[in-house]
Amino acid sequence: MQIANQKVVSIDYTLTDPTGKMLDTSKGGEPLTYLHGVRGIIPGLESALTGKEKGSTVQAVIPPDQAYGPHDPKLVQAVPRDRFPAAANITPGMQFQAQTPDGPRIVTVVGVENNSVSIDANHPLAGVTLLFDVTIVDVRDATADELSHGHAHGAGGHHH
Repeated sequence: MQIANQKVVSIDYTLTDPTGKMLDTSKGGEPLTYLHGVRGIIPGLESALTGKEKGSTVQAVIPPDQAYGPHDPKLVQAVPRDRFPAAANITPGMQFQAQTPDGPRIVTVVGVENNSVSIDANHPLAGVTLLFDVTIVDVRDATADELSHGHAHGAGGHHH
């Protein structure tokens, strides 16, 4: 069975950046299971997997515009230090959830001054070319429930 829209796909994957640094992997855990065609994974990887079958391996290089988008400098800004808990030891690399006009978003601290904290609201992988090494573990038809909910159920998928 080929990967196509409305199929439930399970993959084992390793994700690296262009320097070879491993960013994520399913190895040692459950495969990632998703419903194909509903943007449950980044568009470039979904395109690379379309038409492949169980047992296939895929190496895909996904540019930022097909992954998490370009890095937007307008999403890096300084906010007053008093917006953070007074007792918190704020250091670069820390992440917080912030409320934005577009809903909740994870922000990363990129700098700390006396009275301000510089935060970056870009996705941590924005602007990064992603290299995926994927093995397709399973491809099956989605159930009516999965189609109506818009995601895969069961191991590696969403649970209710």
